[in-house]
Amino acid sequence: MRKRILLLVSSAVLVAQTLSAAQQAPKPMTNDDVITLVHNKKVPESVIVSEIKSRPSKFNTSTNEIIRLTNAGVTENELNAIIAASNKTSSSVASSKGGAGNSGTSSASAGSIPTSKSRMPKLYAMQSGGAQELPLEKTQLAETKTKPSSMKSLAADSAVTQAMQAGISTATWDAASHMNSGIGGSAVQQAGGIFSNVMSHRTPTVTYVWGVPNPASTNVLQTLSPIFSLDFSRAIGVTAEDYEPAIVKLTPAQNTCRIVGATQGKADVRSSPAADWQMYSHFLEERVSTHAEKLAAGKYKVSPASELQPGEYAVVLRPTTKNKKFSGGDVARAQGDGLMFDAIWTFQISDSAE
Repeated sequence: MRKRILLLVSSAVLVAQTLSAAQQAPKPMTNDDVITLVHNKKVPESVIVSEIKSRPSKFNTSTNEIIRLTNAGVTENELNAIIAASNKTSSSVASSKGGAGNSGTSSASAGSIPTSKSRMPKLYAMQSGGAQELPLEKTQLAETKTKPSSMKSLAADSAVTQAMQAGISTATWDAASHMNSGIGGSAVQQAGGIFSNVMSHRTPTVTYVWGVPNPASTNVLQTLSPIFSLDFSRAIGVTAEDYEPAIVKLTPAQNTCRIVGATQGKADVRSSPAADWQMYSHFLEERVSTHAEKLAAGKYKVSPASELQPGEYAVVLRPTTKNKKFSGGDVARAQGDGLMFDAIWTFQISDSAE
């Protein structure tokens, strides 16, 4: 009888301890919790990001949920923190199931194709010693009245080069589109007045120029026939089948930047949320004949069809059809389909490359 009483008491104590621990354990943070914090205007972004990073979480990072979070006002920094927390949780689960030795890295053995769980597009240069990841860059967007007749004429356009040098980037466009105003601030005027007449009632057609800052890439390759592995299968808010990789030759401009390409559009198209800009139908760029071997949706092995000459190049993502339409706002903010088109991985073929 005494043993039975002791057993019951021990069981009761154990249950009480379990319930106490459960009550003290913080509830995992969810997408709805983040939205609630965002809607409370008194909570700064830095605090929300800190909460996402420090608290246990159970986030849903499916495409539909990312779109819902974006529409609810969740910022890019907050989204990045959510995705990082979700990936961390997934990695912990995978490690507990599979044990050590299965963790992913950004490098790979010679000849193997790296795998990535990142939702951002990833590019690797395949080399004899393994795979070197090239950093993802985002093109800057400048505006000029010069018609896109040739890359050479755009490179000589001081309005374009001054804008690139002044750092007129997607962030500037983002701020302007949120203010619902034409860009006419002092920073832009100092960049050559390239945004004049934006407020014209006739909404003139202008040339939009994509470029990357600095006269040369820091990614120097010592081969005339580079091979790349590209993965954009998990990119947020896009259909991977809509894009394919290409290699383009960049045009250095007045020792300040490199021109990627250009097209024409209305002066207010960058602030439009409607996906009605058929910008790639007449896009000017210097495409290199490229061999793209499709391994799966959004996964490719990419190489030039013939040896490259020394100079500046880049791997870019382009629509599979020139009829695809874009939202100018997405292009200006480098999000969704705009991120895909703005994404670029630059590299330089060395003069001593073989």
